[in-house]
Order: sequence, then C-alpha cells, then structure tokens
Amino acid sequence: MKPNEKHPLAGTRILVGRARHQAGSLSASLRSLGASVIEIPFIEIRKPQSYRPLDEALKNIYSYDWLILTSANGVEAMWERVRKLRITRRTLKHLQIAAIGPATKKAILKHGLKVKMVPAEFVAESVVKGLRDKVNGKRVVLIRAKVARDVIPEELRAAGAEVDVVEAYETVVPEKSRARLGALMRNASRRPHIVTFTSSSTARNFAELLGNSKAGSLSIGLLKHVQFASIGPVTSATLRELQMPVAIEAREFTMGGLLRAIVLARYAETSM
Repeated sequence: MKPNEKHPLAGTRILVGRARHQAGSLSASLRSLGASVIEIPFIEIRKPQSYRPLDEALKNIYSYDWLILTSANGVEAMWERVRKLRITRRTLKHLQIAAIGPATKKAILKHGLKVKMVPAEFVAESVVKGLRDKVNGKRVVLIRAKVARDVIPEELRAAGAEVDVVEAYETVVPEKSRARLGALMRNASRRPHIVTFTSSSTARNFAELLGNSKAGSLSIGLLKHVQFASIGPVTSATLRELQMPVAIEAREFTMGGLLRAIVLARYAETSM
C-alpha cells in the first residue's frame, strides 16, 4: 500500500520502544495511519527496592503544600501505595498538584484529584518556571523515577522551597528485548524506517540493548537509513549525546505531537 491522505504512513515500518503496558495507544494510532508497527520495549518499569520513603511521605502528606508528579507511571505507583496505606482522597485535597504534561494530568484526574498547574512545555525546566514564584517557604514533595534529572528539586530549593524527592519506581533495561532488537536491526528487510523515543531512558536503553553505550560506535549498517523520532528537546539531546542524529522532533512534547511530527516528516519525504 502506498501513502495516501487517509494512510500517510503506509509502507513505513515504525519501531515503538515504550514499556509494554504503555505501547498500545501510540501503536494503535500509527497503525490507523497505515504504518507497520513493531513493538520491542526499550524500558521496563519496576517497583523500587523499598517503599519506605514513599510510604513515609504519604503518611506525612498533610505537611506538604505542593505535590509534583512527572509521569503517569509515577501517578500509578503513588496511587498503589495510597490504596495500600488506606489514605483517603480527603487527606490529599489540600495539596496543590503540578503535572508535567497532559498524560500525567489525565492519570491524576482519573483518581479524583485536581491539578493546579501544567507547564506550557512538558519538560522539567517549564515546571520550574511555572512554580518558581509560588513555592518560597513551601514544602514540596516530588514523586518520580529512581533515575531522573535534578533540575526541579535544585531550582525549587534555590527559589526558597523545602523539597523532598521520593522514588516511586525505577526504569531498567529489559534484557528479554536484547536478542529481538539485535535480530530486527540486522535484518535489512524488516529493519524499521523510524524508531520512536519517548524519553531519555528509552534512548540510552536502545543503545545499551544494541550492545554499546554509544550507538555511533555500533556497526553503521545496523542503523543505516533508520530515522530517529524524538518526543522533545531533552530526549533529542540524549540521542545526539549517544551519536544518534535526530531526524524528527515533536513540536508539542506529547504522544500526539510525536505522531504529528512523524506524519509531517513522511509527507515532506514523499512530496520531494
């Protein structure tokens, strides 16, 4: 099938590397536009080694003014402990809640809580910009993954906030994906035209799964004619650091933005 207005991604093989439980929505949207989608997770979500810090923060949640959540995974991990500890929604109602983007906001609203602030751009720097004037003298709890950038806590502390950073989950390299990804990339007839990256972790793990921390030092043949599609500038910076040139970058840092960027890029190619 050739690309057309209804199926602009027809004939395009796209590799989706989101965690298995999250890949469905992006994959379904790509398929609806005609793409042939391959799902191999570059990232696996695991429970933290200990829930003690998260549980302690939740037991003392009344002492915080702001709650910051940076992913839907963080929301679900937190809510699992909220249920386990039998904490009521009423206990959380006093919180001012900041969500890094629409997917995180949607996950929060699903549990009956209100979101006070979503930044203009869905990156840590924009969260800081939106909160800097609101947190002086306030207590803030940031619930996030084990490994994450420290922009938010450092900048908010500089703005006069007392910030506690709490680990709710960790992301690891899914070892089961290593053989599948290697076999796919070595097969020229099945190799994807586009690989999608939705976080810096997915970029680093992709390189790791292919056998090296620097994709540029891998066999050039494996990545020949493959385009890398990034959800936003932070992920793009990580890809470039790993010597993987970014061909496509979303203007809006969401799954919808990534989808639109891929479609626009394919339109540009086919119209040349």
